[in-house]
Amino acid sequence: MTQPPVGAAPQRRWYREPFVWLCITPPLTAVLAGIVTTIIAVQGFDGVVIDDYYKKGLAINRVIERDQRAAAMGLSARFDYDHTVRTLTVHIEAPDPESLPATLVARLLHATRGGFDHQVTLERTPAGTWFAPEPPLARGHYHVQVEEADWRLTGDIYE
Repeated sequence: MTQPPVGAAPQRRWYREPFVWLCITPPLTAVLAGIVTTIIAVQGFDGVVIDDYYKKGLAINRVIERDQRAAAMGLSARFDYDHTVRTLTVHIEAPDPESLPATLVARLLHATRGGFDHQVTLERTPAGTWFAPEPPLARGHYHVQVEEADWRLTGDIYE
């Protein structure tokens, strides 16, 4: 084995050179970030875009008509969710409350996660409100829709 010339600095191994690490770190960081992103994408399901999105887009006009019909009938609603006993109460203001059905269907649509949506049947109480026990809701913002064949009332609750 040959000796380095007298007075010359001894050669260091490649992994002891700071410039090598300066060159290796950015691509290595990008590869690791790509692996982490792939793991998050595979494990987290965020819902699928429906196949007939165009038909659903056209159907929005019928939904708006149902909201307008409820307003023309003089209907309005207030939605209360009791966190402690997990019940949904709907107070509907109407010119003729007796004309409203004894049961209504309410859909609770999570604002960001479709898998957390619920549908419940509301029963009329003697006090003139509609009530339903609700299974535990995931934390978050819910859009509530109470609907009949020709009208729909909407609101929001927060769990």
